This record gives sequence, structure tokens and C-alpha cells, in this order.
Amino acid sequence: MSDKVQARERFIGEFDGLVEDLKTILNDYKMPQEAIDWYVRQLYYNTPGGKLNRGLSVIDTYCILTNQKVEDLDKETYKEVAILGWCIELLQGFFLVSDDIMDQSKTRRGQPCWYLVEGIGNIAINDSFMLEGAIYVLLKKYFKSEKYYVDLLELFHDVTFQTELGQLLDLTTADEEVVDLAKFSLDKHSFIVIFKTAYYSFYLPVALAMFVAGITDSKDLKQAEDILIPLGEYFQIQDDYLDCFGTPEQIGKIGTDIKDNKCSWIVNQALKLATPEQRKVLDENYGRKDDEKEAVCKKLFNDMGIEKIYQDYEEEIVSKLRTDISKVDESRGLKGEVFTVFLNKIYKRSK
Repeated sequence: MSDKVQARERFIGEFDGLVEDLKTILNDYKMPQEAIDWYVRQLYYNTPGGKLNRGLSVIDTYCILTNQKVEDLDKETYKEVAILGWCIELLQGFFLVSDDIMDQSKTRRGQPCWYLVEGIGNIAINDSFMLEGAIYVLLKKYFKSEKYYVDLLELFHDVTFQTELGQLLDLTTADEEVVDLAKFSLDKHSFIVIFKTAYYSFYLPVALAMFVAGITDSKDLKQAEDILIPLGEYFQIQDDYLDCFGTPEQIGKIGTDIKDNKCSWIVNQALKLATPEQRKVLDENYGRKDDEKEAVCKKLFNDMGIEKIYQDYEEEIVSKLRTDISKVDESRGLKGEVFTVFLNKIYKRSK
């Protein structure tokens, strides 16, 4: 078994205990058994099934900051850090269950979206709220006596609101029913990806690990934010690129951004460069549920050299990030290695 698989298995091993904690609280409230069973079922359906990268990043970051290996963490310390990792995965579950309803998506993580499971329907809306609520129940149970407890609460509340702001702009900019490319811009794309993805996927795991490791100076949190937010934006731009130019065999899925009228980095680059004739082609073909029209858009992107523009962007942003990482002030315990690990996972990824 590889180290990566072992790390994932150990992390998953903590989830059962957290579910038991939540069951105990519902029992204390004298919740009927059928409702408890429902909640447990949806916790397992919507939380542990993904890649778990965000949750695992809390543990990895904590280990770097404290000069330890994951396997050397004592049971109690590991559990404490893993709980925060699972809180992010619960937040992710909350976002995905609600997002799938808003987007009318069909599948998630290789299975039907929760709201489409027989007998669920709109109850999934409340289920998403209960995934979020579990975060604060667990934080109270395990961290109330810690001096950074309020910091954890504020961090989760702030990042949740930031993500919802990004979702709002995404939903109002890229309506699948009414295609209007005049609403798109690189500035809007930047706001959407920073607020919808970068804060909760990149900044949140690191900030949580920093609090547990005792690195709480506002200057260090700002250093982390200033590197992780551009890094998260780069990650999403890379995702946009792979959605368009990657093959299904390569990325493990069929790209849908063009058909879904997504305000992606790719189409925004094309809009910036388009001649009136090319703009007309985009207006007539982008955001349509049609294979031939999708192919027209892809050919146009190829003709415009968007792939080369992305490759140039990637080298430029990675060079800047490496420079910024090299300048991290490590005098209070923060380490540039934290950011290098994130960057190395992303750079030139193909899926």
C-alpha cells in the first residue's frame, strides 16, 4: 500500500467516529431514529466519496509546520487535525449538494446527485444545511477550550460567505438558459474562481493547520493568503484549460464548459482577442447543448492560439509564485515548503 493510500485510509478511519458524535447529539435531542438514519445515510453519501485533497491538506500542512511525519503524529494530535480536515470536507459536501440542485446536475463522484436519489428530492436542500451545521457542532465539541476557537469559527464563516459570493456571480454571469457573452470578462472570471474555489480549497486548509500549529500572527496569515489565492486561481485556470484541451482519457471526464456556457478563462481569452467575425461565431455557437457547435468553438480556440496563451500564462504565474514563496518570512514558524508542496502538485498536472 502506497503512502498516499495509507494516508487516505487513516483519514477516512476518523470519519466513523465523527458520525457517531453527531448521532449522539441527535439522540440527546431525542430525534426519531428514522431521522437519525436519514442523516447518517446522507453524511456517508455526500462527504467521504471525493478525492479528500482539502481535508488531507490540513494534515500535510500541519506536519510541515511542526517538522513531523504523518505516521509519527500521536493519536490525539492526528485526530484533532483530521477533524478540521473533515470539517472542510463537510463544507465541500454542503457546497456540492446545493450546487448540484442549482445546476440541475445529474451525477457527482460517479453516482447520482443526492437530490436525484429516489425519495430525496428537495429534502436535499435541508440536507445540505445539515452538512454545514455539522461543522459547527464538531468545532464546539472538540475545540471550544482552545484559544483559537473563535478564529476557527470566523474562518469557516468568512470562507463560506466568500464561496457563496463567488457562486452568486457564477450563477448570474453564466446562465445556461440565456447565453449572453457580453456578461463575461476576465475580471469576473477572476472574482468567481478566487471566491468560489481558491479561498476554501487552498487558503482554508493551510490557515486551519496554522492555527493548530500556533502560527496565528496576522502577518503570517496574510503571507499565506497572498500566495494561496493566486495559486488557487492558477489551479482553476488550469482546470478550464484541461476541460477544453484535455482528452477524456487524460482528465477522467468529458469537458462540458463550452456546452454549459461557463465563464471560463478560455472563452474570456478568446473574447478578448476575437475579430468581429470570430465574435459572431462565438455568439452563435458557445453555450449550446450541441456537439457540432461545441466542435466549432474548439476549432476557433485552436485557430486563435489559446493553448499557447495558456502555456505562456502558466510559466509566468509559476515563476512569480516561486519568487513569492522564496521571500516568505519564516521567522514566526511559517514555512515556504507549505506552498511549494501545493505548487508542485499543480504544475503541469494533466488531470
